[in-house]
Formats: sequence, C-alpha cells, structure tokens
Amino acid sequence: MDAEPSNCISDLGSVRESGPLCLEGVISVPTLVSSELSGPIWDRCVRTSMAQSETLCIPAHQTDSGGSVQSEREWGQPPAGGSTLAVPDLVLGDGSPPGLSTMGDSDQRGPFVPASWQDLASSPGNLEVVGMAHQGPVVLDTGLPADVQETIASARAPSSRRLYSSKWRVFESWCLSHAEFSFDICVKDDFGDIVKVKIEKGKHFVNFQWFCKNIKVKAPSGKYFEFPCYCWIADDEVIIREGTARLPQDDTGLFKEQREKELESKQEQFSWKEWSPDIPKCADGNVKKLPKEVWFDIVKSAEFTWNSTKAIVDYGLGWLKGYFYPLNDVTDFEKILKDLEKILQDFNIENNLETVMQDWTKDYMFGYQFLNGCNPVMITKCVNLPKNFPVTDEMVKGFLKKGVTLQEELEAGNIYIADYKILDGVPTSSSQLYLAAPICLLYKDRLDQIVPIAIQLSQNRNGETSPIFLPSDNEYDWMLAKMWVKSADFIIHQLVTHLLKTHLISEVFEMAMYRKLSAVHPVYKLLKPHVRFTIAINVAARKNLVNEGGVFSKISSLSVAGMETVMQSAMESLTYESLCFPEAIKARGMEDVPKYYYRDDGKKIWKTINCFVSTVVKIYYDSDEAVQNDTEIQEFVKDVSSGMNNSGKFQKSLKTREDLSEYLTVAIFTASAQHAAVNFGQFDWYAWIPNSPSTMRKPPPEQKGLVDLKWIMESLPDRGCSSLVQGTVWDLSRFQNNEV
Repeated sequence: MDAEPSNCISDLGSVRESGPLCLEGVISVPTLVSSELSGPIWDRCVRTSMAQSETLCIPAHQTDSGGSVQSEREWGQPPAGGSTLAVPDLVLGDGSPPGLSTMGDSDQRGPFVPASWQDLASSPGNLEVVGMAHQGPVVLDTGLPADVQETIASARAPSSRRLYSSKWRVFESWCLSHAEFSFDICVKDDFGDIVKVKIEKGKHFVNFQWFCKNIKVKAPSGKYFEFPCYCWIADDEVIIREGTARLPQDDTGLFKEQREKELESKQEQFSWKEWSPDIPKCADGNVKKLPKEVWFDIVKSAEFTWNSTKAIVDYGLGWLKGYFYPLNDVTDFEKILKDLEKILQDFNIENNLETVMQDWTKDYMFGYQFLNGCNPVMITKCVNLPKNFPVTDEMVKGFLKKGVTLQEELEAGNIYIADYKILDGVPTSSSQLYLAAPICLLYKDRLDQIVPIAIQLSQNRNGETSPIFLPSDNEYDWMLAKMWVKSADFIIHQLVTHLLKTHLISEVFEMAMYRKLSAVHPVYKLLKPHVRFTIAINVAARKNLVNEGGVFSKISSLSVAGMETVMQSAMESLTYESLCFPEAIKARGMEDVPKYYYRDDGKKIWKTINCFVSTVVKIYYDSDEAVQNDTEIQEFVKDVSSGMNNSGKFQKSLKTREDLSEYLTVAIFTASAQHAAVNFGQFDWYAWIPNSPSTMRKPPPEQKGLVDLKWIMESLPDRGCSSLVQGTVWDLSRFQNNEV
C-alpha cells in the first residue's frame, strides 16, 4: 500500500518575556540550479502573531530587474545592551536573506540586517536587501568566510545594500536539500504566549514553492512554543497555530472560525473520486494537482523512478532475449535472475530466495507459504468440506496420520483450506492466457507442518473435467496443480490482500484525515506519519500498475475489467471487523495453528499499537462523552465510511474512547504492519517464477497423466513476462533510504 522537491522557508517564533527571542527553523531549497546572476528574487514575509496583537516580521527583499541600488545609508553603532543576531547556515528557497521588523502602530524601517554566507551564495541574481529591526541597529555574528564577512561588515544602509554571488556558489547552495537557521531578537515588551504564526509568500513570474517544516520559539523564560507546519507555501498565506493539540470543542471565537476555514479549504483541495463502482474511493486528480505535501519527497521520488526504470530495462532485455533464448527447462529461470543481478547490481540471490529455489517443489515449502509467505490470509480452518469439492477419505487416507479418518481430522481441527472461488468466472485479457479458481486442502501433519493433500483446479465438481489432484499422482501432475494454486494466490495477493486491503483502504483514511481533521487535532497528528505517501503511491499505481496496458495487465491474465471484478467481489466480504487483526485471525480459525509467525508477530504489534493509541486517546478525551462531542472525529468516521464505498459495512459514528482507540489502531496497523507483512517479502517468494507464476499460458489439465515437463514449460510465463515480474517485485520490495 513508498516528491517533495525542496524549496522552502521556515522556523520562526516569539517571546513570553522581554529579552532575547530565539527562533529556529528548517528550510528546504530549490532543486533547480541557476546559471544566471540577473533577474528578480521574489520576496517573502514571515510574521508571528502574538496574543497582544503585536506582530514580529521577517520581511521581503527583491532586486529590481535592472539590479540598481535603491538607497545606501550609513550604519549606526549598536546601542548599549544591544543583542547579537546569529544566523548560521541560513539558506532560503529563493535566496532571500531575512530582515527584521515590528508591525504595530507604525511601520518604521530600521537598520539593515544582513544574512549568512550560505544565504548570499544561494542567490540566483543580484540581491537588494531591505531589512528592519525592532530596536535600532543589530550586530551580526555569522562566522562567514573573510571576503563575504568583509562585504557585510562594510554595509552602510539601514534600508538596502546590493550583494553579489558567484555562479559556483549559486550551484552549491541550490543543491542543498535543507538547512536550519536560528537567531535571537531582543524585544522590549512581554507579548505573552504566542498563539499563531503567519507565513506569506509573494507572487512572481518565477514562483517556486517553499516547504516549511516547523517553527520553534524559545522565550527568555525558557518556555518553548512550537508551530508545526509540514506544508508547502505557494502564493497564499499560511497561518500556523501553536502546536499543542486541541479538540474542536476546546476552541472558541477566532480559533474556531480559523479551524472551520481550514477544513473548508482542505475539502476543496482533497475531493473524492469513484475509481470504479463498489471499490474504495480515491483522491480526485493527478498527484501534481494535489497539495505538494502529499507528493513523494525528493529522495523517495528519485529512488522510486530509478528502481522502476531498472525494472523496465530488465523487462526489455528479457523480452528481447526471449526470441533467441527460449526457456526449455525450469532451471532456465535462474538465468533470468542472473541477468537481473547484473542490472540491479545491489541484488544477489541469497537467504530466503535461495531456500525457495532449492525447495519450491517440496510440499512443506508449498504449505509454509500459506502461513508466512506474501499472502498469509487465505488459509482457513476447514470444519466441513465444500459441496463442490468432493474429497473422500479413500483419496487422502495415505497422507493422514495412521488410523485416523478425514472426518476425524476435520473435527480435530487439523484440516485447512484455501479456496479461490473469487476468481471463478473472471474473464482473462487474452485467449492465450488462462486463469483458474482452485481449491486446495491442507493438513497439519505429525511434524506440525502444513502440507497439501488435495487440489481441484476449478469450482466445478465434475470429476471428468476437473479431477482432484493428489500427492500420489505423477510428479508433473502434482507439480503443475500446485503451480495453478500459487498462480491464483499471486493474483489474489496483489489485487486484494495488497492493493485493496492495505493501499486503497489506507488512502481512504488519509483522505478523510485531510478533509475532516484540523492540523491541530490530536488524531491528525497521530495518523499523519503512518499514512504518509499513500495517496502519492496509489496515484502512481493507478497510472502505471493497474491501468489498461499497465504492468499488472502485462504480467497477469487479467485486463482492467478483470481486476475490477476481482476487487468488487472481495469488497462483498470486506467489513470493519475484518480489518481488526485479532478478530480476523479468529474468524479464520487460525488461533492455534503452529509456526504461524504472521499471527504471532501481528498480535504483538497490534497490541503495542493499541496500547499506545489508547494512551493518547485518554490524554485528550477524559470521557466517552468527549468522543461523542468531537464533531471532527464524528465527521472523519462518516467520511471514511463514505470513502469505503461498500454499503455501510463501516460504522458512521464512535461512542466510546475504546471504540476510538480500536478504530485508530485499525488505520495505523493497516498502513504499517499489515502492509509490511504482505509487501516486503515479494521478491523472496515471487522472484523464482515457478514457485508463484503470475500467469499461465495453457489451460488447466482436465485429466490426469497428461502433464510432462514440456507441458509445464509451455504453461509458465515466457522470458519477457518473467523478467518484468522479477523487476517489479524487486522494485516493490525495496526499502527507501529514508524509510523506517
């Protein structure tokens, strides 16, 4: 269910008592590299609004198109007791050095306050700096290189001064990904607690956006005020409230009005779109039309694009080699892996993949994957055999413990089943590709291993055209029957377990979060890190993976219509309860099966997340009534229910703190632990194509005794398809460098 081009402004604050005011911040700078030294620099103004209506301002500066100096005045000496302004490592997205001012009863401009060397070096043109201060001249201590320090020290103007930067410094500074700056401001009066900060950015012909991470203010008393922003600043102003989380019922007056306007704006930016009937709704529009905070950051975007490119290159080479080097034996698939290793460089065949390649034909390995493979949610305890799966005691008695019958093992809870009926009747994308809806019966043997004991390759109980394959059949009959099961499992895993039940569901939670929760709501702060990049990755998936002619249609047997049919069928059984991990395990009767590490680890993670979430909920909600009176939470839950698009199978309100804790645990667990469990093992289990074929090129055999190695090789994906599968699952399984 993993870009944020860096251009940014940031971190400001204010003061509680008279004395130095410390402001800190983090800035990202543009990725664009300028080779020109002429042209205007756009302006920006950062204001901090105080409780007592005073505003501290870091105002704009701009060169005129001709680069002329407007004025130049003598610097005065700093007054006795004047404070020192330190601006280390300051790099603004537009190359703008800051000035200082107060905006109260008058707007008198004070002496020029220069910036640091990095700031000067970032300028893509000549700088005309306008700076203002609250209490007369301010002494700058920057520790700059000697030549730049001298230039600044000789500046004379209280209002302006032209500074020049070299091209290599422009290049160096604009390549930085982020920077942090801090400085002190000496203030005369006690402003009280700071409640909000306003950031404004002027409109210009060249109009880069800035990303503001957060603003942190330390008052002389030592008290901190934090203003988390984490958004891009375009042409409009951004008002950031002090970061203390607050419920909507705790806000009144102007704060309540601001909160309502914030949500109105977000609902215009984030609107729902029905991707397909009866499938969860998604974000409306291309990711570039959405606010930049939902984009990939630069690192993730670059790695995602590069990894996808390498996967496509591997596919192209595989497709080309297919003409000259067809696959004649199962071992030939190892050659494709060797080709992939040369392209990816950092990839090597080892650990789990090596074990799969060695043991993929063994029944224990086949059964183990139902417990701890990529799709550990298909297996269910079998109490009664389906009527369309007429397995008899005579068929399987040789595979059960000595002296017991099939019925006795069913009653003892030792029989399990994986039924792929959801694929029955789904049309394929080509007459040359095939899809089956198999049923597989599994058994917990004396070694506590899960092994297959019977496989039927259709939902049709007609034994003449749909025989039940057994471990005692000839080697290739049984091998191909297991391949058909794993091929069906691949389809269900990718479309239902992975795409639908982690990615699309998490997107619904993220969309509803942006639309219905204010940025100061504690639940917004709790959820945001866990749903990060979900919208961006899903937009990419809808564009490149599950679209018509996309990757999935190339590696599977399904068209877009077939994919939608599968997911629509899965939605019929999708409920809120099915996303609650403990209840889902219980519903499948999998509480006591041995060696089920997905269950064991998942229960621990679920419990930990729920404990943490419950603690947070109790901090902000002192009673169940507080949950009921939280209008934003209630609207959030309604919006999630609407976004799920499946006829009211998700609740539309929450009554208690316990309900809220479980609800948020579902959202976090789905986006994090569940997604990790079904995503990051894909290369290990799917890179060896015979273990889990993504598609089949021959129909299922209707009789036993017909299959040989040639039949199997003609059924498995060709070299080009296999190369694309391997490249794709390698890409999907990758951790990004900045991913935890």
